[in-house]
Amino acid sequence: MMVAISDETVRDYAADGAVVIRGLFADWVDELRAGIEKNIAAPTQQMATLKPGEAGRFFDDYCNWTRIPEFERAIFGSGAAAAAARLMGSQRVQLFHDHVLVKEPGTAKPTPWHTDGPYYFVEGRQTVSFWVPLDPVREASLRCVAGSHLWEKDVLPTRWVSQSDFYPGDHDYMPVPDPEAEGMRILEWEMAPGDAVAFHYRTLHGARGNTTTARRRAFSLRLVGDDARYVDRPGPTSPPFPGHGMQPGQPLREDWFPVLPL
Repeated sequence: MMVAISDETVRDYAADGAVVIRGLFADWVDELRAGIEKNIAAPTQQMATLKPGEAGRFFDDYCNWTRIPEFERAIFGSGAAAAAARLMGSQRVQLFHDHVLVKEPGTAKPTPWHTDGPYYFVEGRQTVSFWVPLDPVREASLRCVAGSHLWEKDVLPTRWVSQSDFYPGDHDYMPVPDPEAEGMRILEWEMAPGDAVAFHYRTLHGARGNTTTARRRAFSLRLVGDDARYVDRPGPTSPPFPGHGMQPGQPLREDWFPVLPL
């Protein structure tokens, strides 16, 4: 099923940096659930996101589309690339990476407020991530700060467990704000499996803990458009993609980051 992206949705994305697209992956829920189970059974780059003794389990892994066929089929077969092109105003769409995030029942720790862009070696105005729950979500939905993608400075990236700066000694970033305490407009949606939040790489976002008795499985897809270029960061990026060989200002190499059919 192809989901049409209205002009109003494109305008809202440009203004707010985040919109919800109902049913974008509705036909791919079972496929993605199966892929996540394979990913959990054989993780590759799972990150530590809970401190010892914290309740629950937060499974977090990325860059698995080349080894999990279900992910590849959903990425290339869904209408995500066409939706991304509309939102970004781009003639073409490249795959950056996939990301799986599973909060098991009773995982009370929230996902901290952060922006994705500073962790990546990509710069450009045309970026979009799709966050796709594979279970109904209400309390544990993604939360985005409206308009934060237009802030003058990026938000300082941090390591979630140690709370240390990702790039020590770098002062080109603004401190991580407290959106609720500072009265910022927070976008949050109740979502069905297969719905998608589309948000810009510079959009400040986070998520509540999962205090329910149900799992919260989510598949995320990171895409870039025409103006995306490789950029050096002050330290190791996440994902790292070792050996990529790209130089600052170059487009992302298409053999590693394929152009998706629209």
